Amino acid sequence: MNDARSAISEAQTYQEIGTFWDTHDLNDHWEQTEPAAFEVEGKSQTTYYPVETTLAARLRTTAAQRGISAETLLNLWLQEKMLQETANP
Repeated sequence: MNDARSAISEAQTYQEIGTFWDTHDLNDHWEQTEPAAFEVEGKSQTTYYPVETTLAARLRTTAAQRGISAETLLNLWLQEKMLQETANP
């Protein structure tokens, strides 16, 4: 942290800021805040692959029976298959 103090807590370290906000409520200091503008750039970490309609329906049914999402089940199965492929080239 630079030499400047935190505007509201007047803390000089991140630990002091944390300690301050552990015992204070922003509602009590709302008039001291000001709007902030910022941009967030995010790139998806997801890649989509087409799955045949009937196969996708079977996947959803099996996933529901296991109490997980179809996406989770598909990823688990793909991970298992990739492990098998690398173990038995």
